[in-house]
Amino acid sequence: MVQAQGLLVDDESRCVHYHTDKDIVALQCYECQKYYACYQCHNALETHTFTPYPLSLKEDRPILCGSCKKTLTYEEYSKKSSCPYCNAAFNPACQSHHSYYFK
Repeated sequence: MVQAQGLLVDDESRCVHYHTDKDIVALQCYECQKYYACYQCHNALETHTFTPYPLSLKEDRPILCGSCKKTLTYEEYSKKSSCPYCNAAFNPACQSHHSYYFK
């Protein structure tokens, strides 16, 4: 089972930086391929900075739902405000960090 990494990460991918009930999305760094609760956690724990995922890679699954642990394509993630598998709500404010995670 895929688990998010980061600083003080709980079992639904919340971290020290983002920890509301809807902060359950973890994102994959393109360079190291690890899922992190947020780019700040990644940058604190890795020797490289978080590398955004190219949106041209349609089949890849760079998003992890912390609730059900399913990985999602960008299209699945961006079409709904909740997980298409378990219906857990995602934080709508995450869209303001789009440029950190996707290119």
